[in-house]
Amino acid sequence: MGKVSRQEEGEFGEEEEETTFKDEVKQAEFDEGAACPLNADIVWQTMCKEARADADKEPALASYLFSTILAHKSLEDALAFVLANKLKSTVLLDSQLLELFSATYRRDGHLVKMAQADMQAYIERDPACEKYMHILLFFKGFQAIQAHRVASALWKQDRKPLALLLQSRISEIFHVDIHPGANIGAGIMLDHATGVVIGETAVVEDNVSILHGVTLGGTGTKDGDRHPKIGTGVVIGAGVTILGNLKVGANSKIGAGSVVLRDIPENCTAVGIPARLVGGPKPESQPSLSMDQPLSVRDAGSAWDVTSTNWTHCNKTRHTVPTFARTSASFLYTRSLDCFAPGIARARRPMKSNLSELGKKSQGRTETAV
Repeated sequence: MGKVSRQEEGEFGEEEEETTFKDEVKQAEFDEGAACPLNADIVWQTMCKEARADADKEPALASYLFSTILAHKSLEDALAFVLANKLKSTVLLDSQLLELFSATYRRDGHLVKMAQADMQAYIERDPACEKYMHILLFFKGFQAIQAHRVASALWKQDRKPLALLLQSRISEIFHVDIHPGANIGAGIMLDHATGVVIGETAVVEDNVSILHGVTLGGTGTKDGDRHPKIGTGVVIGAGVTILGNLKVGANSKIGAGSVVLRDIPENCTAVGIPARLVGGPKPESQPSLSMDQPLSVRDAGSAWDVTSTNWTHCNKTRHTVPTFARTSASFLYTRSLDCFAPGIARARRPMKSNLSELGKKSQGRTETAV
């Protein structure tokens, strides 16, 4: 993260005081209890500084950076311009969208604060994110969330046809399908974002990190409240499916590729198909902020069935599982067969012997032919 420079006038005019961005944030006044709080002016000034530096370094980008960032007076103006140009079509003009986004931001300043919190989430959680400018211009997960917030505002104003039109364009352009009726908190990071689907009655609270391919869906054909509720500080791994009106407790982790069909308590880790708890409840600060996804050896050797309060220890399995990617289906079927899926383990063993017999028969035919 770059530094923000300030030059004092008067007797201090010859000295330049440099402070890091985090120091500036600490000096700013924030709303109590806000997610990822920060000062809007600092973010915007830093973004403009980044744009000027990149324009000087790469002249081919000068016109692009001027039109998207440097020509605007505030973050909300630049955000409205970027979203309008992303979502325009031959029958939905960018000028119409620009007015729609700008009017929505003027009417509801809270949307801008939520966008700032989302930006800070990317800066703090994504190692590949180096500049605020990159989030605004290139991170489609961020862009999709901001466009959804406008669609959600329209939905609440009973302008549902326009809200659904925006949802459709967001899905087409960003490959992120979030119903305008879904409630999304602040400090949200959609990492990569492709394939994320969130249903109408879903709720995602503050400071949640969601990777690509995640579905928060419903089950059956009944209407009403039918989608998941995700608590504060949850991290949801790639390819996770969570179905039904269930609760994922605050500060929990869902392993990649898992299918969640029951409530997940707070401060727990759930993996597998169907998802089960591993390692036991662990009080900890929000894992979504650190993106801490490894599973320890002890966790890999213990399972907790969410349908009961009893721990089941699997002494047969003591494998190291270094990343969340190995705590999903691959972990379920290959690392812990006797523990998590004994039926599958028994089904696989004869299959291996059959394969060996087939190999011997094939070898016998070859020798006969020779």
